[in-house]
Amino acid sequence: MTYEKLKWAVTVVVLGVFLAASGNAQQPRQTQHAAKPAARPAAKAAAPAFQPGLEPRAIAILKATSARLAAAKSMTFTAVVSYESPSRLGPPLVYSTKSQVTMQRPDKLKVITLGDGPASEFYYNGKTMVAFSPVENLVAIADAPPTIDAALEAAFNTGAIYFPFTDVIVADPYKDIADELKIAFYIGQSTVVGDTTTDIVAYVTGDVFVQAWIGAQDKLPRRVYAIYLNDRAQLRHVLQLSDWQLDPAIAADAFASDKAASAAHIAFARPDASDAPGMKPPPKTKPARTQ
Repeated sequence: MTYEKLKWAVTVVVLGVFLAASGNAQQPRQTQHAAKPAARPAAKAAAPAFQPGLEPRAIAILKATSARLAAAKSMTFTAVVSYESPSRLGPPLVYSTKSQVTMQRPDKLKVITLGDGPASEFYYNGKTMVAFSPVENLVAIADAPPTIDAALEAAFNTGAIYFPFTDVIVADPYKDIADELKIAFYIGQSTVVGDTTTDIVAYVTGDVFVQAWIGAQDKLPRRVYAIYLNDRAQLRHVLQLSDWQLDPAIAADAFASDKAASAAHIAFARPDASDAPGMKPPPKTKPARTQ
């Protein structure tokens, strides 16, 4: 793996030449003028400090991956999210979730989240969005707007549902980061991420520092590393993306679940809104009778 040196570093080189006269050298005659010491060469000027900006090569890579994703009419991929959380001991703990994602533009999305946290399923069909907890057998259903972008926003505002891979499935991924893009630069290439050669870019958008590994040939993102700059703990969030399929044929019934439809209904509301209208506690089960 070869990396270009980061432009954050500044090298300062100072050259000096010192002339020393020998202690045993003969004294010059009075009729001769003593030789003047050679002037010291001026030190080289320091290299200019790094000026944050938008490097064309990094911007070109970000635009290329955005165009590749935006052009896909449908896609499936696996997303593994690892994020740090503070611990009582000081060093953060790391938690992970794994999701199988199926998307069809402009108005269909399915996200099946497995471990390590609570299993969950999310379905959106252009008219309704469904959040299903299979272990608890609870489902929340709400009306939804007619596009994936708007549905993702509604799911967050209404039910605090957020997917870290949102920027991958929106209609224009580059626009989502370009609106607040402050810094972007190219780092180099890697051959150890995603079993392929990737271009590595870093950028700052809004208050988030992001480092991304993007396929050099297929332009698909393989790893995204993010830190929120206003987070004093500088906790890290890592998104691994794999099993990419662009424009696959998707079954018409892929964005619904019979099990979810028959589950016990609760209100589609934020978890912190315990007094939300229509919110009901999970049904209590009667203890089994002992023989």
